[in-house]
Amino acid sequence: MRLRNLVFGLLSLSVLAPILLYIDSFSSFTPSFKQEFLEDVTALILPADTSNLNVLPQDESSAVLKEPIGILYTDNHSKTILTDKDLQLPDTGRALSATDEDAQSRKDDIIKQVIQSANQEKEETRTDRGADQESHQLKQQSALNSDKVGEKDALLTKTNKQTDQSPMPAAWERQLRDRLIKASVYLSLPATKNNRRFTRELRMRIKEVQRVLGDAIKDSDMPKNAYEKWKAMDQLLEKGKQMQYESANEVKKLRAMLHSTEEQLRVHKKQTMSFATMVEKLRAMLHSTEEQLQVHKKQTMFLTQLTAKTLPKGLHCLPLRLTTEYYNLNSSEQQFPNQEILDNPLLHHIALFSDNVLAAAVVVNSTVTNSKHPSKLVFHLVSDRLSYAAMRMWFLVNPPGKATIQVQNIDEFTWLNSSYSPVLKQLHSQSMIDYYFRAHSANSDSNLKYRNPKYLSILNHLRFYLPEIFPKLNKVLFLDDDIVVQKDLTGLWSLDLKGKVNGAVETCRESFHRFDTYLNFSNPLISNNFDPRACGWAYGMNLFDLEEWKRQNITDVYHSWQKLNHDRQLWKLGTLPPGLITLWKRTHPLDRRWHVLGLGYNPNVSQIEIERGAVIHYNGNMKPWLEIGIPKYRKYWAKYVDYVNVYLRECNINP
Repeated sequence: MRLRNLVFGLLSLSVLAPILLYIDSFSSFTPSFKQEFLEDVTALILPADTSNLNVLPQDESSAVLKEPIGILYTDNHSKTILTDKDLQLPDTGRALSATDEDAQSRKDDIIKQVIQSANQEKEETRTDRGADQESHQLKQQSALNSDKVGEKDALLTKTNKQTDQSPMPAAWERQLRDRLIKASVYLSLPATKNNRRFTRELRMRIKEVQRVLGDAIKDSDMPKNAYEKWKAMDQLLEKGKQMQYESANEVKKLRAMLHSTEEQLRVHKKQTMSFATMVEKLRAMLHSTEEQLQVHKKQTMFLTQLTAKTLPKGLHCLPLRLTTEYYNLNSSEQQFPNQEILDNPLLHHIALFSDNVLAAAVVVNSTVTNSKHPSKLVFHLVSDRLSYAAMRMWFLVNPPGKATIQVQNIDEFTWLNSSYSPVLKQLHSQSMIDYYFRAHSANSDSNLKYRNPKYLSILNHLRFYLPEIFPKLNKVLFLDDDIVVQKDLTGLWSLDLKGKVNGAVETCRESFHRFDTYLNFSNPLISNNFDPRACGWAYGMNLFDLEEWKRQNITDVYHSWQKLNHDRQLWKLGTLPPGLITLWKRTHPLDRRWHVLGLGYNPNVSQIEIERGAVIHYNGNMKPWLEIGIPKYRKYWAKYVDYVNVYLRECNINP
């Protein structure tokens, strides 16, 4: 128990001893010492040169310590610090605009705050030290407050004087420097840089502000017109800002336009892609259509060739009926009159090689009908073995008026054999037959027009043997069996061929009727001897000078070229290519009116040209006796067909 009391007493002593020592130290702090301390604190003013103060930030031209400004109140028990917020002191960086009444009001507020604080301290102290000590402290505090208020008034008065003496606050000088920087920036911006008037004025303002700030070290050195310079600079910078804003708006508009253009470009791109896709589809369709067209074209060509090679039923019937009738005649009835004048060179001799009875009949009938001197006409008609009897029977029953006619069988030309004629040897060869008739053969040509039986007929090549057929004649007019004579041909025998062998109408008017169309100019034998652009001429109506033929040995020239073309490398078909080669530079051009071409393939031949032509030629596959013949041209041929003939009616041949 004693030990517990001893411990409790020691603890009480350790607690109360510091309190008593603290109270005793404050009681020894006399009012006179307090007054001296407060005077030293409130009178603390920095010297004018504050450039060495690096701890607190200072204005460039400030000569007075701005913050913190405080007043210290103290007594034996506590201390109170009042800052510039409590005193509401103005910032030295701004112009003081408060009036004396505002300053007096702030003073009264401060006194009230100090009194209230003192009363609170008084009440707290009364409980500890008694009423007497509290009364003594209150008197000291009141005295201290009175002294502090006086010091505060002195401080405010001093600050107002300093403000009145300064022509410009330090912040103005700093803002002027900021505006110099902003002005320099505006000089480099494109929107203002391109405005020469604005740039010139801005540079002038910059120089003015630089002169204002050039010699100023502190606020007192600033000239009185610095504020005007500042305002002028502000106005100009505001103008630059507006220009920049307008430029920004223009940029926005341009960006909007660019965006709109990009959108339009995207739309056009999509449309272009869509159009390109459509074009590709159309191309694919066109390609497909072209392929179908080629197929149909081949089919049409095949059918045309087939039709051209196939005689109609009536034309097949006619030679059969005529042949039967011919062999029912006795030998005397099978002879033609006037056979003694066949070799008379003074007459007009016409050579016709054909196996088509009706076609040959039209040629003879149209020539005799339009001749002014039919008695001078002598027709030399050569046919093959199958058509010979029918041809003779037709002209025995239908004689050519006053004209003379001779019908011969090609088999009677014993001199025409394969040992003499290279072409005859080639025509009878198996390779030639395969070339013309076997499309699946490796060496066969895909072009259907090359595979026509007429190219294997020796009748087609008989035109190259005219001097051998008519050894006693000087001139012969050669006619194809697909022509119609519309005018008198007497004038042809009086033409001077000027030493040429062949008189023919040239076909240069159409570009595809030149030498390069018919001959293979990739072969040096052709390219070294002929001109690819040389004008071609037409078979169908040709006047041959047999005397010149014999003198220039044309048949041997023909044979030599035929031998060179044994592999068909120089030309491929027909008699025109070897005719162009054989009679190269030996052809005399005739007037185009003597021979009008194209009625067997060209539906656009002029009617005027047809009507003024002496001979019209149905060259091509659309012969007038076939159903595929061009209808508008058929009438020129049909007018020379006697459809009332008994043989035609029996074979059902109608217009």
